[in-house]
Amino acid sequence: MQDKLALEEFDVVIVGRGPVGATLANLLGVCGVRTLVLEREAQTYHLPRAVHFDDECMRVFQSIGLADAILPHVILSPGMHFLDADGKMLLDWSRPQTLTPMGWNLSYRFHQPDLEDVLISGLARWPHVTLRSRCDVFALDQDEAGARVRYEDLSNGKLTEVGASYVVGCDGARSLVRRLIGSGMDDLGFHERWLVIDVLLKRNRDDLGDYSLQHCDPRRPATYVRGTGTRRRWEITVLRDEDSNEIAQPTKVWELLSRWITPDDAKLERAAVYTFHSVIAQRWRNDRLLIAGDSAHQTPPFLGQGMCAGIRDAANLAWKVGAVIRGGANAELLDTYQSERQPHVREFIELAIRLGGVINTKAIEAGLAAGQERQNAPVKLEVKKPLLGPGLALGDLPLAGHLAPQFTLADSRPSDDETGYSHVLLVESAATLPSSASLSQAGVKVLTAGDAEGIGPWLREHGITAALVRPDRYVRGTARNDAELDRLITVITPPAYVPSAA
Repeated sequence: MQDKLALEEFDVVIVGRGPVGATLANLLGVCGVRTLVLEREAQTYHLPRAVHFDDECMRVFQSIGLADAILPHVILSPGMHFLDADGKMLLDWSRPQTLTPMGWNLSYRFHQPDLEDVLISGLARWPHVTLRSRCDVFALDQDEAGARVRYEDLSNGKLTEVGASYVVGCDGARSLVRRLIGSGMDDLGFHERWLVIDVLLKRNRDDLGDYSLQHCDPRRPATYVRGTGTRRRWEITVLRDEDSNEIAQPTKVWELLSRWITPDDAKLERAAVYTFHSVIAQRWRNDRLLIAGDSAHQTPPFLGQGMCAGIRDAANLAWKVGAVIRGGANAELLDTYQSERQPHVREFIELAIRLGGVINTKAIEAGLAAGQERQNAPVKLEVKKPLLGPGLALGDLPLAGHLAPQFTLADSRPSDDETGYSHVLLVESAATLPSSASLSQAGVKVLTAGDAEGIGPWLREHGITAALVRPDRYVRGTARNDAELDRLITVITPPAYVPSAA
């Protein structure tokens, strides 16, 4: 091994360059953090995996300047219908086709290799971000001075060691980094085998529809999802006495698909049995080692929130790591990553489990507290996004822990394009603030009612005069009067990330 003094040094090493690792690397690029991404595979995995992300994720992609590059690769989702065994609608989860307060649509469908290619290509914009493929991490060590990452270059067998201030494992459900953190897993009780089938249509089948369909047939629950282009997916429950290998054979797959399509309609791209899990890591950080995405949590797919949760992890973590490394914040700030994100993701997983119960048992009343009964109509489902768990938000103030909306500036640009991945203070007028130089020095952008016509009405609607919004777009705190405004100013000057101020 190399002498420690000769180690190549980085601020952060990310293990894994999937959507979460690549998004985190782009966010750290924005923050000016020297980052190394180590990925075992040579190329992006070419088959479909995740197929859905939401408006909050697209806002994160906007933060890294890649939303416009991603848009050509997505389609809008109209939502999901839950049907009983006779095809009668039990539950209507339609998504609005208008923009949400996030400034984007509520639901997008995509092909994961397309998204990963955009995210990975985006890394080339940052000279301080390095990507190394075919590198298999096999050991991690840490001490007071930093962490050391050892990996093998699979292209030539060379062993290399690099140094880092922090290591983030975005290395999936079997995460090495999680094991080295020493984290156990909280089991939320859902573990089921499902056959995932991806096909490419050979001919037009508009009758299949654009809505996702949950077939709540107790004999064999199934899901249909329209993908981009000619891509279509079915997820079909594997019964207890069925063999995973046998059910994935083409003859059996086409037998299961026969109620919808035949080999004349489509080409089979992939059929594989997956076990859907519901687990959350108990420890997301051990000093210099952290985890994100599937390394930290796994959810059944019924909400389409698996990858979304990982993207939220990245958005929450990147600015905090940047504050510690580049801004001198106390490393205790990183403890708020798990405390804020873990309850948030748990709530989504628990709802996904309840939806899974509906698909399997049709127990609408028992399984869906989120549903709203409507006379002579299917139950209407509306999912409210959870609040942040305890952390930096000033919880005794209105809107703390909520997502802030995105506004339209006077020149028609979205406000996030102006403020970037930074703290933002929203106020009626800058006249009530201290010198803008002190806010700027603290890394805080200021937007007033004069900059975007929606800011004033939003502040008045909530009975506040100011709101402090974090880089991940969550409200840290608000002010209803001069005293609370002074408190916000104290929080953000000097630096906006000092944990002891909250």
